[in-house]
Amino acid sequence: MDWGIKNRLSRIIKPATGRTVMLAVDHGYFLGPTHRLEHVGRTVGPLLDYADALMLTRGILRSSIDPETAVPIVLRVSGGSSIIGDDLSNETIMTSMEDAVRLNVAAVALSIFVGSDYEKQTLESLALLVDMGQEYGIPVLAVTAVGKELGKRDARFLSLSCRIAAEFGASFVKTYYCDEFEKVVESCPVPVVIAGGPKLETELDAFKMANDAIQKGAAGVDMGRNIWQNDNPVGMIKGIRAVVHERKQPEEALEIFNQSK
Repeated sequence: MDWGIKNRLSRIIKPATGRTVMLAVDHGYFLGPTHRLEHVGRTVGPLLDYADALMLTRGILRSSIDPETAVPIVLRVSGGSSIIGDDLSNETIMTSMEDAVRLNVAAVALSIFVGSDYEKQTLESLALLVDMGQEYGIPVLAVTAVGKELGKRDARFLSLSCRIAAEFGASFVKTYYCDEFEKVVESCPVPVVIAGGPKLETELDAFKMANDAIQKGAAGVDMGRNIWQNDNPVGMIKGIRAVVHERKQPEEALEIFNQSK
């Protein structure tokens, strides 16, 4: 790994613990004004002190985030379809690497849709983005998306998707948590972070998912709705940090959450 890529990646995945708490607020690129992300700056502002990295699009970064923030940016550079379209997997690269450099990002991210009609298109985009990242010393996060087909979130499919992403040169991978998650991690030679996914029923469920993923080898979480759609988002991200970086148990994280109300 080149020095620049390694240096930028170490800003996201903290060397002291080998883990990261990323805050995902890129949902609007295909969902539009998601509940509680109608005004991103208001939602994100109180959470920045607790996030190891912020994942979002260039439009929201420029319009809604204070440029004096020290939080590393993981820039979503793929898109091309919306929730009302025929196929969410019809994505390609929508942001140039030159603009990513102008925005001083720590990494760039795009989705791959293995098994979809646009598998080849998204994998070609990943290969191109890795080449561009190598030229500028910027790591690439590959997101193993599944579109609307949520039934694909099993260890066999996610292992396939994560390994392909690593084979194409991704520096790290974001995927879903699943049963036998350790098999996904063991077969992927680059760090794996889990997506928060849809909002879970209780705070304890979110803390348990994060804890289980860490115990099975995840390098951290990239969580969105389970943090900023909660009535106590600061308490949620504090609890998640305690699980990821301090190895607190889910019940201890819930106490931290309750104390932050």
